[in-house]
Formats: sequence, C-alpha cells, structure tokens
Amino acid sequence: MIGDHYKRSSGYCEGRYNGDRRFPLTHNVPPVLFRLLLLFTLLPLVELTLLVWLSVHTDWRLTMLFVIGTGVLGAWLIRSQGWRAWLRIRDELARGQVPTDSIQDGLLILVAGLLLITPGVLTDVVGVLLLVPPLRRIIRTWLKSRWQGRLQVYSFRNPGSGGTDGGESPHDDRIIDVTSTPLDRQASR
Repeated sequence: MIGDHYKRSSGYCEGRYNGDRRFPLTHNVPPVLFRLLLLFTLLPLVELTLLVWLSVHTDWRLTMLFVIGTGVLGAWLIRSQGWRAWLRIRDELARGQVPTDSIQDGLLILVAGLLLITPGVLTDVVGVLLLVPPLRRIIRTWLKSRWQGRLQVYSFRNPGSGGTDGGESPHDDRIIDVTSTPLDRQASR
C-alpha cells in the first residue's frame, strides 16, 4: 500500500505495455494541452530570437518601429475589417442565408489582427498572410475539409416565429387584407 502511493507520487505512472514504468506523468496530458504548452513556450522563444536577430542586423529603432507599427496595424484591422465582416454576416442573415464563409473570413481576419498585435516577426508574417484573400480562401477550404465530419449542426425554429425554412426569402410579396372584429368575452363563455 505504501509502495503503491510512492509509485503514483514519484512522477511516473504505469506504462501501456507490460507494466513498464518509463512514461512520466505528462504522458497522461491530453494532446491539445501539450501542443498549447509547446506553442506558448516555444513560440515566444522563437519570436524573441528573431527580434534580437533583426535588431542586430538592422537598427534597434527600426525593429521597435516594426513592432509598434504592426501592433497599430493589427488593432486597426480588428476594428475596421471586423466591423465589415459583422455587416456582411448581418446582411446574409437578413437575406435568409447561412453566413458560413463570412463568419470564417471574419474569424480569420480577427486572428490576423491578433497575430499582428502580438510582438514578433513570425506572428506578423502569418498575420499578413491571413489578410490575403486568396490565401484566406485556401485556409477556409482546408478548415472546412478538416472539420466537415467532426461538427454537427442542428437548427431549430419556433413554428410561430415567422422564420423561413431552407433558404426561402423571408419577404412575401402577397398582401392579405383582413378586417378584424372584436369578440365579446362574456358572450364567448
């Protein structure tokens, strides 16, 4: 019993094969968390290395101007392009269409702006590449193919809500003229 507690608290767990104890406890960390851990530790190191290299091979003031300029550009892009994407989404919804491409474009522009705000050369390059519409279209297609079988979309509509089914126009050109007559509540009982 004491030995079992020692095995569990010693930083190692039972391995997958034949009771082998060579896998550390980090083996049980979900792959997504492990990738995020690598991303948030390695990416800043790479960015810092690139910024130091850039400041050594150019002027440090030029490097600072680059970092501040791309940050301002990213903030401006999030504000202006994000607003345009929101207007496109709203217009498509008003026409009764599902705005999947507009939503994905808006999210990719938001990611591009966030990458531009983040100080660093690598994130700025990726952010600028996300702003190029043909590349965004390729990324959108890749994202659709990657998530196609993983996501399920359900839509629900209240029958009395006046919404439309299956892409019909919410506007009807027919005019129905009716005359209302008040009902006497006492007579109906």
